[in-house]
Amino acid sequence: MRVLVSACLLGERCRYDGALKDDISETLQLLGLTPVAVCPEVLGGLAVPRPPSEIRNGSGRDVWLFSAAVINKEGRDVTNEFMLGAVKTLSVAMKQNIKFAVLKSKSPSCGVHEIYSGDFSGRLVEGMGVCAYLLCANGIVVMDEKDLKNKIK
Repeated sequence: MRVLVSACLLGERCRYDGALKDDISETLQLLGLTPVAVCPEVLGGLAVPRPPSEIRNGSGRDVWLFSAAVINKEGRDVTNEFMLGAVKTLSVAMKQNIKFAVLKSKSPSCGVHEIYSGDFSGRLVEGMGVCAYLLCANGIVVMDEKDLKNKIK
């Protein structure tokens, strides 16, 4: 079964800081899942590296309702890039009939359960990222890498 996966979780250097994080490739292989790598932020036109971004005044849902914005640490509004990347990610999923996604926790794009608060304080708040919300709103089951690891314990 094909599963949409945040590319940073597959060893691609696409995070805002270009660093490597958890590689879940082996876990996916053990489960018989075929990953389809996506990075919504890169698909939306953002470079690597780039200043970190957070959702100000809400969550991914609020971004789609135009009541919140994604702002980078330099103060630049990058909402359009995040929304474009989310739409392109959804398009990949729909074209390949993918119904399941494993996304990077806490990300303003991919966070599933919580995201950073929007003030760059390191504080987490409940909510989904821009892409995670769009995928979920379109019937794709989303979980983060922690959920996946808990499933195999």
